[in-house]
Amino acid sequence: MMTIMQNSPNKSAAKTTAQSRKEATHERIVEVATRAIRRSGYAGTGVADIMKEAGLTHGGFYAHFASRDALLAEAGDRAGAESVALAARVAAAAPPGQALQAMLGAYLSPEHIAAIEVGCPVSALGSEMPRQAPEVRRAATIHIKEMIDLFARQMPNWGQPEAHAQAMATVCAMIGATILARAVDEPALSDALCAATLAQFQDTH
Repeated sequence: MMTIMQNSPNKSAAKTTAQSRKEATHERIVEVATRAIRRSGYAGTGVADIMKEAGLTHGGFYAHFASRDALLAEAGDRAGAESVALAARVAAAAPPGQALQAMLGAYLSPEHIAAIEVGCPVSALGSEMPRQAPEVRRAATIHIKEMIDLFARQMPNWGQPEAHAQAMATVCAMIGATILARAVDEPALSDALCAATLAQFQDTH
């Protein structure tokens, strides 16, 4: 009995260490996947490539995820949460009454247009989302709604029914402009698309 009692703390510590290692590995896989899906798209993101980039063997994948779609959903959820959190920080740092323009300016900036791998996943992956598994689309939907709600709270008429509709239109235009700005192969046109969209909302808000 004494032997068992003496060994128990060691076994418990070993179990905790193993669990911590597994959690760290899981986190590394998700982090790699959040970049990969934005860089290569859902269709271009394979399990083998993610595991290799994470420095892990392919065979270890199913110790962490039930399926590829489960990974894509978690990676999309993480990327979406990061995007909304960044927009919220931009809004919080803006001078009073300028949060809306600050968020638009950051989203439509040349830096965000160029940073597809770490930018908003909706503008990076929007055209692929209708063909994804339900759990992947659900993760995207949650954060799209969060982004709309964040924009609605910055509207001058926040609290009125029109504010939410205006926020939806603003987010749609912002994301659409970003998709087009990344699609064209002329830098001047890319910049002009973002500038025109930003100017439109400066005039109306």
